[in-house]
Amino acid sequence: MERSTRVSVYVSDNPSEIQLVKSKLDDAQITNTVENNYLTFTTTPTATSLKVMVDLEDESKAFEIIDAYLQQSENQ
Repeated sequence: MERSTRVSVYVSDNPSEIQLVKSKLDDAQITNTVENNYLTFTTTPTATSLKVMVDLEDESKAFEIIDAYLQQSENQ
């Protein structure tokens, strides 16, 4: 069984922003998952940060898509 290495390509505490990034990656047919991170050392224990994870081989393409999305949302 082959294990793939997963890497974080986007982190946010805004669930709607995470969903937008996730849908952009889905549209590009990049398999991705969302994971929670509990941030206990800098914030309250209930605050969570969400991470979008992709396979290592999709990392550079995912960053291109996310960069384009961020530039587009800055220009609006």
